[in-house]
Amino acid sequence: MPVDNHIDHMQLEKLKEKQINRELFANFNRHQVVKECYRKVDGKWCIKEDPFIDDWSEEEYEVLIQCLRNTIATGGFVLGAFEEDKLKGFVSVESGFLGTNKEYMDLSSIHISEELRGQGIGRKLFGEAKKWAKEQGAKKLYISSHSAVESQAFYHAMGCVEALEYNKEHVEKEPCDCQLECVL
Repeated sequence: MPVDNHIDHMQLEKLKEKQINRELFANFNRHQVVKECYRKVDGKWCIKEDPFIDDWSEEEYEVLIQCLRNTIATGGFVLGAFEEDKLKGFVSVESGFLGTNKEYMDLSSIHISEELRGQGIGRKLFGEAKKWAKEQGAKKLYISSHSAVESQAFYHAMGCVEALEYNKEHVEKEPCDCQLECVL
């Protein structure tokens, strides 16, 4: 996987609620062409053809903005990666604890603009999310992840595995997602 020096030019910034608006995403390209996804069949993960294009509508951006604002308002963590003052990636972790033993914190989003994927920005943001969650007392990150083969490859490269304990709300909201965890 070729690695550019884009990560060296990125400015990481913990975002404030007032910064999160539609203009923040003006230079962010969510576009993702998906050809194959993981699906659990008879208790085993299989790769299935499921072609579609994932892109956010204006309504989905509005939901994202509200969710990220809420994450900050409730004491969570939202970190942006900027190139020349333009948002090119972000990660968010919710403040509360999940799981029977309250050991998980929820990594609620991580996205990199299409043109900069595969260049280390996601790895850097994921590392910062892990660091923040650990400082809050979490033992693991919980990730309800897009099931696209490329998304799963990223999470597995970050050390994620199938979650030992599934979060019911995440499963009900996104039944095709892969439920993952990452030990901190």
